[in-house]
Amino acid sequence: MQALQVIISGISQGCIYGLIALGFVLIYKATETVNFAQGELMMLGAFLGLTATAVLGLPYWAAVPAALLAMAAFGFVLERAVINPILGQPAFAIVMVTIGFGFVARGLVTMIPGWGTDTHTIETPFRGEVLRAGTLVIAAEHLAIIAATVVLSALLYAFFRYSRVGVAMQAASQNQLAAYCMGIPVRRLNGLIWAISAAVAALAGVLLAPLTFVHVNMGFIGLKAFPAAVVGGFGSLPGALVGGIVIGVVEALAGVYLPEGFKDVAAYVVVLVMLAVKPNGLFGETMRKKV
Repeated sequence: MQALQVIISGISQGCIYGLIALGFVLIYKATETVNFAQGELMMLGAFLGLTATAVLGLPYWAAVPAALLAMAAFGFVLERAVINPILGQPAFAIVMVTIGFGFVARGLVTMIPGWGTDTHTIETPFRGEVLRAGTLVIAAEHLAIIAATVVLSALLYAFFRYSRVGVAMQAASQNQLAAYCMGIPVRRLNGLIWAISAAVAALAGVLLAPLTFVHVNMGFIGLKAFPAAVVGGFGSLPGALVGGIVIGVVEALAGVYLPEGFKDVAAYVVVLVMLAVKPNGLFGETMRKKV
């Protein structure tokens, strides 16, 4: 039973990794660049959720969508103001901009009254609740994370499969030039992709908050989500979630059954093994280039 509880805990943590990794993959498919500020977007989303509940007094179920909408708007504005002007430059330039934004975001958060460098807690209706099945005890927070991830995955699947905007986004991710020639507003869609990515990161932050609290450095969890995207296959949305769960379960098992300290490097060990065995990831496509 202990192993099952550890696995369930690892799955819930892996769902957080998977949600952040979704942001990596969405932006990569749209612009072929990596947003290394995805963890900071998650952190900002958690702080917005904290503000909605603690300052505005909104109930938890209203604070979560409010934080997601606010972060979606922020992601759209960020892409318009910071990323869009440098599109077409070498990918390294955009990567450095996202890294720089991460530092700026952490610095600004420390200067905002009520946020700062303190550790905060988001009160949830299910905080402290547990589900018992015989000797198995599962925290409600873990079940909430898993359930929210399943619901979001279904919504994203329906969006990309059935909506005109979702289909247009898929077309643009395959070939931006061809999509542009077919009349698809590629630049506008890039902004929407950043909005969705920021909202998904915010959801990860709000879900993670009851487990690890809200603080300025919680965005560093993005360093664990990046290996999740690599393990799943950097161009695959389902792969991001599966990769996150793999990383989360391995990390949880390593923390219990392996020597102390191995848990911190487990994600990167999994990445090294995956790159050696299947370089394109679990769901990655093999790309060939003629020279």
